[in-house]
Amino acid sequence: MTDSATSTDGATADSNDSHHERSRWPVVSAVGAGVLYAGVALFLLGLATDVFPESAGFAIAIVGIGAFVAGLVGWLNQAYLARYWRRQASDRKRRAYRATMVLFLVTDVATFSAGFTYYFFVRIGGWPPQNLPDVLTSLVLVNTGLLVLSSFTLHFSHAALENDRRNRFLALLGLTILLGVAFVAGQIFEYYEFAVGEGFTLTSGIFASAFYGLTGLHGLHVALGVLLLGIVFWRGRRGQYDSDRDTSITTVSYYWHFVDVVWIFLVLVLYVGAEITV
Repeated sequence: MTDSATSTDGATADSNDSHHERSRWPVVSAVGAGVLYAGVALFLLGLATDVFPESAGFAIAIVGIGAFVAGLVGWLNQAYLARYWRRQASDRKRRAYRATMVLFLVTDVATFSAGFTYYFFVRIGGWPPQNLPDVLTSLVLVNTGLLVLSSFTLHFSHAALENDRRNRFLALLGLTILLGVAFVAGQIFEYYEFAVGEGFTLTSGIFASAFYGLTGLHGLHVALGVLLLGIVFWRGRRGQYDSDRDTSITTVSYYWHFVDVVWIFLVLVLYVGAEITV
């Protein structure tokens, strides 16, 4: 067999391996999405009627989320991460990935700006609104501390990787993930206290809609950030990062620090601002 034929066959094999490899993970994600939608529908049905228990619908939705995320991660691993070391890193690709994340964050600034603009229009109207609970609680301060601390742990985690201290990198990255999970749990508990203890829900007026809209949007961003950090941690455990291969850590760090800055601004405007009656 000639070198040309060998090269052609090799290219064909690589092409088939890249584009025609069978995978069960898309099916897992699709099934998970279907179970999620069914769970949400049954949960809403349980709220409106006694035909189906709402707790069961909620549990089904959680199972659907787990299956969807598992399928997505498995698909990502099979399609991209398994061949990671075969690809050559380049400065051009690194710059492209970083620029893409920056562009995404610019669009996110616009998204949050729209929410804050709505809140400022609420403030222009009659203030303070009726039945306004005390939103600036100790839990807000604790959550703020958790998120600010997570920015430092992520920064020093990346610095440890650049100094080839892999164990320290993984330990600090794992701590960052735990801090993010704790923040999300604190946010959920805050919602529970407001809704059950104070009767302050999404339908409690225009301030409530602005409050839950902005904090909910931010909470979703934190949850997504925790997922991204989890993927980075998983890849770090597989040895796919070193001081020269850290682009995804850099881009995820951009995202995480952005989310932290938004939270600080949100606390100042929404939580502290709610206490100002002039």
